[in-house]
Amino acid sequence: MPHSTILITTIAISLGLALLLGMVAHRLKLPVLVGYLAAGIIIGPATPGFAVDIELSSQLAEIGVILLMFGVGLHFSLNDLLAVRKIAIPGAILQILVATILGTIVAISWEWSLGGGIVFGLALSVASTVVLLRALEHRGLLKSINGKIAIGWLIVEDLVVVLALVLLPALSVWFTTDTDSVSITGSGSLDLLITLTVILGKVAIFIGFMLVIGKRIFPKLLWYVASTKSQELFILCVVSVAVGIAYGAAILFDVSLALGAFFSGMVMRESPLSHRAAQESLPLRDAFSVLFFVSIGMLFDPDILLEEPLKLVIVVIIIIFGKSAIALLLILVLRYPLNTALTVSVSLAQIGELSFILASLGHSLGLLPSDGYSLILAGALVTITLNPLVFQTAEPIQNWIRARSRLARLVERPNDPLAELPFAVSSEAVTNHVIIVGFGSTGARMGTMLAKQAIPFVAVDPNRELIEQLRSEGIHAVAGNASEPAVLIQAHIARSAVLVITVSDPIAVRQMVEVSRILNPHNDILISTFNKEEAAILQQEQTGTIFLGEQVLVENVVARITCSLQQHKSTNEAQH
Repeated sequence: MPHSTILITTIAISLGLALLLGMVAHRLKLPVLVGYLAAGIIIGPATPGFAVDIELSSQLAEIGVILLMFGVGLHFSLNDLLAVRKIAIPGAILQILVATILGTIVAISWEWSLGGGIVFGLALSVASTVVLLRALEHRGLLKSINGKIAIGWLIVEDLVVVLALVLLPALSVWFTTDTDSVSITGSGSLDLLITLTVILGKVAIFIGFMLVIGKRIFPKLLWYVASTKSQELFILCVVSVAVGIAYGAAILFDVSLALGAFFSGMVMRESPLSHRAAQESLPLRDAFSVLFFVSIGMLFDPDILLEEPLKLVIVVIIIIFGKSAIALLLILVLRYPLNTALTVSVSLAQIGELSFILASLGHSLGLLPSDGYSLILAGALVTITLNPLVFQTAEPIQNWIRARSRLARLVERPNDPLAELPFAVSSEAVTNHVIIVGFGSTGARMGTMLAKQAIPFVAVDPNRELIEQLRSEGIHAVAGNASEPAVLIQAHIARSAVLVITVSDPIAVRQMVEVSRILNPHNDILISTFNKEEAAILQQEQTGTIFLGEQVLVENVVARITCSLQQHKSTNEAQH
């Protein structure tokens, strides 16, 4: 009996061609995702030859977004989200607002309607989930404070898009394209307020359901399935929970699939099997994320490069420079380190799936012209391709700024009260002490154990909200990046006995070790890592004593610290 093979054809050709062109891109020393995008262009409807089902490919790409956000949720707790709320919420909202206004002004100068300009600007203001997360994962920044801020920023953007998608149909009737004006009646304002209240209510109910009920049900379900000792059932449980919750959230609560998947991962994180769930679902996440990039390439129309090259250049400038500059300034104003500002801003220098959804809805409502839709797709393709290169500019820009003392002082804000220990801290409290770099779950457990044994320590972390909280609890803490000499000097590295590093960025770890050895060659350095390969490399480089995993570090480090403190005390007594 004959049957349809559209699904198999789409997957086989998409993955096969993506593999081939990804290898070519790798040989040419280009990001492999350039090959994936090129594969989509070749099999898309805008180029001659064979074309796969674009609608089916887009749905497969959505699965990739779901699995990716589910994986992020598995490593991102509610406490992590709340810890960056003071920067992620105002930062994301202000960045979206300014970027939307900028895009609207440009669109109106092109003689588009006000409604089309707002949709256009909003689409240019939100970043791609897949691109941002892959960039952070590739650089080992997913668990760092910079990564947490970027993810929190992304979640706020997702919530804004959810509101926009529901409000746009209601607002579209008030945007009159012939006069480029907006007319809102009294009854219309009431309807809008009711609609907004309903949206916020649904989102609140969904989040409450996941955090109160979901945290109790789904971890137990995962544990029950794992007790069968069947790997197939375990993987099936992980995937079905991720996709099922995302779908249910979209249908019942009008929440985006990505946001639903993220919260499903957050509640599954409460299970002790969360690390296994993340590892088992990794191959599926990678495969479907490739389909996401292929689907983007399929949407691209090369004719836009010939028809509207100047407009496309303006769109790319807004996304890469305009939006990033806004984020950079906002983060610096909030007194976060330059490294954090640059990392988050380059992470956001692209657009993707959220922009497509907004553009598609705006086009279907008659707000966004066809040229606008094509420009958004073209802008996404170009900025996604350039994003790895943009990411590489962060470190050179940081070095260039720091090489100019006046500019560095202006940017780094040395008068920051959280960047140095209070005058009330006595010299005895910060002598022969322990410096804990990175006060996340590992650092916090370490601090608790040291406090119980009355061992003095200073916490160093770039998260300003965390430092404020620690100081309110009477804990010595310094805000900043410990790879910078000034930060370790403020933590009195010269008088310390032990430096404990719990951050996940391998490049930053090496910088911290190098700076520490210059400022205090006799310091005992202890490093925590979750990556076996990274642990082996650090061990070979003799950066310090390496502990693999949080539990191993916490169980053994206090004894090591006590021994080091005794040796330092004996050395000091012998010198005197």
